[in-house]
This record gives sequence, C-alpha cells and structure tokens, in this order.
Amino acid sequence: MQKVYPWQQNVWETLTGRFPEMGHGLLFYGKAGCGKHEFAQQFLAWVLCSNKQSQAACGECVSCQWLKSDTHPNYVHISTDEDNKKQNAKIKIEKIRELLPFVQQTVDGWRVIVIEPAEALNIASSNALLKTLEEPGERVILILLADHYLKLPATIRSRLQHFALDRISPEQALQYIQTKQSELSVEQINLLLNLSGAMPLKALQLAQSDWLAKRQDFLLDWINLVTQKNKPMLFATKWNKELAFTDFISMFEYLLGDLICVKLNQSIKNIDLSFDPLLPAYTLEYLFGIYVEIQHAKRLVEQNVQSNLVMDQLFIKLMNVT
Repeated sequence: MQKVYPWQQNVWETLTGRFPEMGHGLLFYGKAGCGKHEFAQQFLAWVLCSNKQSQAACGECVSCQWLKSDTHPNYVHISTDEDNKKQNAKIKIEKIRELLPFVQQTVDGWRVIVIEPAEALNIASSNALLKTLEEPGERVILILLADHYLKLPATIRSRLQHFALDRISPEQALQYIQTKQSELSVEQINLLLNLSGAMPLKALQLAQSDWLAKRQDFLLDWINLVTQKNKPMLFATKWNKELAFTDFISMFEYLLGDLICVKLNQSIKNIDLSFDPLLPAYTLEYLFGIYVEIQHAKRLVEQNVQSNLVMDQLFIKLMNVT
C-alpha cells in the first residue's frame, strides 16, 4: 500500500498513535493539491485493516481487498451527485439521513464515513449531520475533507478535531517534485509551485497541462490585441481551438491576476513573463471588471452557452475600445 506524503507524516503519527482513543469526528483540510483525499484513503484503509502496519494498511487482508474492489460494507463515501458536479453543487440532506442505519447498526470492526467536499453541505444537510456527530454509535469514525474549513458551520467545526494537511515547507515541495520529475530545473519547479499555491501535487498536474507552454504565445496575442485594437474575433477563434475553455480560463486567470499585481507593485506568479507592454492599456478598475466578466463567462458555459460566443465577448472586452 502507498505511504502518506512526507509533509503528512506528523499528522499520520499523531492519529495512529492515538488510535483508538482519538474521537470520532475528524476534519482534514488544506488547499487543493495537498493530498488530503489520498491521506484520508490511506487512513481509512489503516483503520479498517485487520493486519495494521505502522505506516500503512497491509493491503492483503479481506478488508483491504474489499476496499480495492470498492465493496467494503463498513465504509461509506458521501459527495455531491455524480450528475451534478458544478462548482456550487450541494450534498443533499437525503444522503446524510441515509447514514443513520449505517451508524446505528451493530457490526464487527470499525466503520468509516468520508464526506467530501465538506463545504458542499448545505444548512439542512449540516443540521442532519449534527445528530450523527453527537451520537455516532460504537466504533464509528466520520472524516470530513475541506479546502476551506471556515466555510463549514461553526456547529460542525466545533464537533471535529482539525488536522491541516497543507503545511508544506518549500524544501519538502521542491524535493518531492524533484523525485517525481528530475528533468525539471529549480526555476521551472519554482514557477510550478507559484502557479499551484505551493502545493506539490497540483504543481505536478500543472507540469502536464496543455496551457503552461502556451502562456507566452497568448500574452503576445493579448499585447497585439490591445495595441492594434483589431481582430478580437480572430484571436478568440484561435484560442477557442488552442485550448479547452476550462484550460484557457485557468491560464487567463493567472495572467490577469499577475497584471493586477504589477499594477499594485506586488510580486507575480508567472515569474518568466513580462507584463510591462500591457500596463498602459488598462486601469485597475477595468482589470477588475475583466475579472467579473470571467466569472460570468464560467457561469454561462456551465449553463451550456457555447464557449466560442463567450470567448468572443471576452476578447472584445480585452481589446478595450472605448
């Protein structure tokens, strides 16, 4: 079985050292790319394992085999509906109510419930979860995963033990990425960490992204657009073909954020790019207006508006013709 990531070792030792006297409600939180989902999977496998090792589940017992085949009778995973993965999707109260028979039954061994993302709990489902947290039953562990734990209701937070999984030193992040992609230079790794919130797993994903190598090309097109104030549809069509809409927006949000930072004399994330040619074209107010336009564009595409129409409007906005 895979071991936990190096930056999670202290939390792992704390939890396994306290087991089984560690409480029944756990909150694992941290920025996207810190590996909290993977940590939760390792920990629940260890809890359920009948032949526990110090650093991981054995991977061979009946419990571990059940988990591998996704048929473990003592494990429940709750998330948003598979057909509703939109940004603001919620976990419905019915899913929480269905937990009651599971936590109240009498079975051999431990039972584990994982809820992610915990921020997707709405008021009704949060209130329903309180009863389970207050009366969990024998040998039941509830694990909630969250990017931003302060988005959870205080009544939920107060009943959980909190464990931050994104406390990663620059040295740990650098060393981990070097072990996975030794061909990358320190400068390239630092760029990836800048663009991933210093989260190594997200940085490795970015290294494989379609848009990373196209930032300079897009920046040149952006500069041509605002200096020549011509052909916005041409550029929009080009980039609608070059990148998937979500990839383009990911790239553009980073670049727009850096342009705003330059205007505010703050440090930038795209340390290999120069934004100076764009500075005279926009006021801060206009740049924040573009940011609002991006959020509106994402909502439109979620509602099945064609991305080429959204891109046309965005590039007209970028051209900044008064």
